[in-house]
This record gives sequence, C-alpha cells and structure tokens, in this order.
Amino acid sequence: MALSVSGNVVIEVLQIATSRAQIHVMEEIVADDEHMLGLIRAAREAGAVSGMDVLSAQSQADHDRTFLPPLQQQLSAAQDALASLSGVAPSNWTPIEVELATLRFADDLPVALPSELVHRRPDIGAAEAQLHAASAAVGVATANLYPHFALSARIGEEGLLGGGPSETAWSLLGGLTTPVFHGGALTAQHRAAQDEYQAAFAAYRQTVLNAFSQVAASLQALGTDAESLLTQQRALDSASASLALTKQAYTAGNAGYVQVLDAQRLHQQAQLGEVQAYSQRYVDAVKLLLAAGGRVDLPTAVLFPSD
Repeated sequence: MALSVSGNVVIEVLQIATSRAQIHVMEEIVADDEHMLGLIRAAREAGAVSGMDVLSAQSQADHDRTFLPPLQQQLSAAQDALASLSGVAPSNWTPIEVELATLRFADDLPVALPSELVHRRPDIGAAEAQLHAASAAVGVATANLYPHFALSARIGEEGLLGGGPSETAWSLLGGLTTPVFHGGALTAQHRAAQDEYQAAFAAYRQTVLNAFSQVAASLQALGTDAESLLTQQRALDSASASLALTKQAYTAGNAGYVQVLDAQRLHQQAQLGEVQAYSQRYVDAVKLLLAAGGRVDLPTAVLFPSD
C-alpha cells in the first residue's frame, strides 16, 4: 500500500511538471501569435498584405488560446490529487512548483535487472509467506523456489507479456514450472494439506510471473521512450528551422501566410510532443522502480539522481 501511494505521489508530481511545461509552451506560442499578428496588421496598414492575412493570424491566435484552459484545469486536478495523496485538503494545500526541465535521468538507465531485485516486492513476499505456511503442513522445501536470472526487455518478447510464456521463457523460470516434491512427503493422508499447498504454489507462481512481466514491460517501455524522445527532438529541430525560414520568406514576400500557419502548426505539435515524450519517460522510469519493489539501489545508479 505504501509503495503504491508513493508511486502515485511521484506520478502526480510528474503530471504537475508536465502540465506546467505544456502551459509554458502554449504561452510562448500565443505570445508568438500576438507578435505575428502585430506585424501583419502593420503590413496591412501599409497595403502590403490583404485583410485575409489579418483574419487568418487573428484566428490562429484565438485558436491557440483555447489550449490553455484545459491545460490549467489539468494542472489544478493534478495538484488536488497530490494534496489528497498527502492527506491535505486541497483548500489548505500549497501548490508544488516543479519544472520538467529541472529533472534528469542518470546517464546509464538499466537495460536488464537481476530477478533478486524484484524479490522484495510486497506481493511476492505475501505470496511466499502463504506458500511457506502451506508447505510446512506437507513438509515441502520452498527455500530455493524463487528463480534467479537477469530480467530484460527480451524476457517480455519471449512471451511473459501477454499470451502466456513461451517454452524458452518457461525454461528460464526453472523451479516455478512445477512443485518440488521430496521423498514422498506428500502422501494420501495429507490430501487437504496438499491441495492447500498446490493452491498456494499456483498463486505464488502467478504472482512472480506477473512481477517479472511488469519489469519486462517497463524495461521495454524505457527503450521505446528513448527512441520516441530522440524522434521528437529531431522533429522539433526540423520544425523550428522550417518555421524560421517560412517567416523569413513571408517577410520577403516569397511565401503566403497559409504557409506560415502550416509551419507554426507543425512547430507547435513538435514542442508539445517533446514535452510529452520527456514526461512519459519519467513515468515509465517510476513504473520500473515500482515493478522492482521500490528499490532505489539499482545496479546502474538511481534513476533520478539528486545532484
């Protein structure tokens, strides 16, 4: 429960940072719209452009302003949710101010984790305790049931994520595939205890498999996030260059305002896309920490270093 609450707190903080970043982007876009509108109005008074250009610029500025209220509402909702998670009434809550740009990742995000890190998850601990209690009644040794191997995104591709594990994935899990029997300890007179053990074992096995699947999914997501962020950054660089050139061409009379609007739209989408890509990467890093049982002593350093 504490781990879940802690994770939700961090995710809400990230939502606040993301909303603030998106609002900042939209405010810059609106300010740029107003600047462009002023230039076009001046050009209209000089007879250099048509009234249609002025109307188009005004329409663009008005349209871009419509993005701000939903983002501000999104920010308010995240702040209220964080207040509730902190046990404080929203009316008594001092809004937290965190900027997405001030956050950063460690340089060496993990691509694989030893399964021992996942062993400390509360759900695995609870399932293991039930298994030990059930095994005591039938004399089954359970100390070495937990599998030890390196968890990676490849494990997800082998079948732990959706559709059931493949033979390769099952083979990695070793002792989890079947119960361990010792010297005929499970005899007919212990049938009730056997059934209880089998149920506890099945629950334990499924809990561990679910945990491994979540870790593999998070590792896969982080890899995808890195690619997505790189793509968004390239798209923003291209859109920024295109917008600058289009504005220059418009000023020189070599392009129409419709071309400027198209370039602005692509630039706006690229800016917001980059913010979302950054945010998603942080969220997936948090999900990895939660899937690993809240461990911060990952072998590749902390995901969110303080310095």
